[in-house]
Amino acid sequence: MKFTEFGLDDSLIESIAATGYEEATPIQEKVIPIILKGHDLIASAQTGTGKTAAFLLPIIQRLLQHSNDGQVNGMVIVPTRELAIQISQNLEGMSYFTSISSIAIYGGNDGMNFSTEKQALSRGVDLVICTPGRMIAHLNMGYAKLDGLQFLVLDEADRMLDMGFHDDIMRIIGKLPAKRQTLLFSATMPEKIRQLSRKILHQPEEVNIAISKPPDKIVQEAYVVYDSQKQPMLEHILTNTQCKMILIFCSSKQNVKHLARDLKRAKFKIAEIHSDLEQNNREEVLMQFKSGRTPILVATDILSRGIDIDNIDLVINYDVPHDGEDYIHRIGRTARAESDGVAITFVNEKDQNRFAVIEQLLGSPVRKAMVPTELGPVPDYKPRARRGGGGGKFKNGKRQGGYHHHKGKSQKPHKPQQPQQPKQ
Repeated sequence: MKFTEFGLDDSLIESIAATGYEEATPIQEKVIPIILKGHDLIASAQTGTGKTAAFLLPIIQRLLQHSNDGQVNGMVIVPTRELAIQISQNLEGMSYFTSISSIAIYGGNDGMNFSTEKQALSRGVDLVICTPGRMIAHLNMGYAKLDGLQFLVLDEADRMLDMGFHDDIMRIIGKLPAKRQTLLFSATMPEKIRQLSRKILHQPEEVNIAISKPPDKIVQEAYVVYDSQKQPMLEHILTNTQCKMILIFCSSKQNVKHLARDLKRAKFKIAEIHSDLEQNNREEVLMQFKSGRTPILVATDILSRGIDIDNIDLVINYDVPHDGEDYIHRIGRTARAESDGVAITFVNEKDQNRFAVIEQLLGSPVRKAMVPTELGPVPDYKPRARRGGGGGKFKNGKRQGGYHHHKGKSQKPHKPQQPQQPKQ
């Protein structure tokens, strides 16, 4: 279905056309008409399905038809600052030829930004993209003009609940008008999400476009190793690979710090990103990585969801992810757009059962690659969690079997160098 078939405003169509997009993704095709009709929505959709444009485009369309002056008209709540920035950038591109005003509100920046945020919330702005904690800080001061709010979006709701934001979300919602359109997007639908939806949604439509498995073009491999072999194995891969953009995931910020320190000592050009970094430092690290000036980035799961970085050749799970969904999100950072990619996971003895559960979710075993003989003997792959299906046993590396800132409406919109593509 083409975007021109949704009945969108000419200025909005012009903004979409400037990005080079013509055809809607499946979730956009299903969700946009529902939102345009004013229904509440609960949607299961992961990053990469086009979900950000699926909710932003119809909200922009409806705001072009009716916007409450002097009020905050719409709010998008997201789990991380990085995602708030990304959605805000996409919004600027999609609203480029319209009069829609917007602002991203998130913690970790300076007092001048807080003042700008306060001004937007007190004078009114069409769309706010925010993290829960920062919005609570503003709401506690009492100046946010929310009486005319028409739209509320919870993006990556499961992630927000996992991060402990349930109470903050309910506090924010308690300040909003009861009569509003609420849209909830979540990569997964556990019972806690169902419970939240029953509290905040009114007779919602439901859409399921979740990606349950990674794309076939991602080549997946695993190295079964002892914990002490993980770093030598990683250095062997980094030394011999032809990949130019490499993202390494660790399961904790302590592991990120230790690994980054050791890799720097080994003379690899790397950077690290985790929650202990100041926001301006995190943004600088991401910019250096995206531009290719830093070819290797060691990160926590803060980057596994919702961050749009193309051209990553190789994703390495230095630690096995906590569950299958996290695994899919992590390796989904590669093979984006039209490119291919490789995902490698190091599996030590204590993580074998967890990795076996991930293989069950995938529906087939991940190929176990050969560990270089100079690294010594490796453990057998003998997970107890596997139920049926061969994972194969590996010893000594051999298989042994089986297998925008705020834009006031009176202002001319700031022209970005290139309108952002409505990918997410």
